[in-house]
Amino acid sequence: MKRLFPSALLAASLMAAPAFAATMGGNPMVGGAPMYASKNIIENAVNSADHTTLVAAVKAAGLVDTLEGPGPFTVFAPTNEAFAALPAGTVETLLKPENKATLVKILTAHVIAGKITAEQMIARAKASPTGFYNMQTVSGDALSAQVTPSGALWIYDESGQAYRVTISDVMQSNGVIHVVNGVLLPK
Repeated sequence: MKRLFPSALLAASLMAAPAFAATMGGNPMVGGAPMYASKNIIENAVNSADHTTLVAAVKAAGLVDTLEGPGPFTVFAPTNEAFAALPAGTVETLLKPENKATLVKILTAHVIAGKITAEQMIARAKASPTGFYNMQTVSGDALSAQVTPSGALWIYDESGQAYRVTISDVMQSNGVIHVVNGVLLPK
């Protein structure tokens, strides 16, 4: 399936500097907290002030043990702002026990089995005749990565919504996290 990059997103990405490189000497800071490659995804995520909604959702979905496991996993981690941009009441509804299956589906649509760096996604997207690197999530849904001419990395969900990777390659003992500015939704 061929998708064209929305011109408004392309224009915005050309003006924004890519955030792919780790800070000197290690991982980038996320949510005002240092991220340690020696800690697992959960041990790091709980320290990010920008990911409190994601952490609450992971706990409500019962996915803590999985994301503390050996992996490796590639996680696209939406920020609190990304969750806040969903329609009013969405997060509160998803966190209810009766909606656990839906919450699990959404959260696992942000996780890829294996450790895929931004550099790998960019190289694979550039090598693809379509300009997209297609990935399958652990939920069985599809995500696609595309790089803009300015070098910004965007992730598309199954609905065709594109969200920018704002911080990439946050190395974990059991994988890698890429911070995204939107919630990736399965169909």
